[in-house]
Amino acid sequence: MKTIQHKFVEFIPDLLDQGVLYITVEYKTAVHLCICGCGNKVITPLHPAFWQLTFDGKTVSLYPSIGNWSFECQSHYWITKNQVHIARKWTEREIEHNRKKKSK
Repeated sequence: MKTIQHKFVEFIPDLLDQGVLYITVEYKTAVHLCICGCGNKVITPLHPAFWQLTFDGKTVSLYPSIGNWSFECQSHYWITKNQVHIARKWTEREIEHNRKKKSK
């Protein structure tokens, strides 16, 4: 299990640090570098139809999981109370089903 730090910012910086989840409440977005280390930027729009952020005063959680299906790594993980929980890799069928579900 890995740990991710969080930083509340007004604007997302151009250069991101690995292991940091940048959160802009004003623009309802969270951004971080992919947990696998591939260097891809992961953008999570904070909206009930996409991802929800919970802040308990010390840690943050994102729901649902992060599935980087369009990245070569196809990493899949949860961020819960600043802890990263790696999830199993999804099949192509599961990825397609999830994409269709989200487009409705």
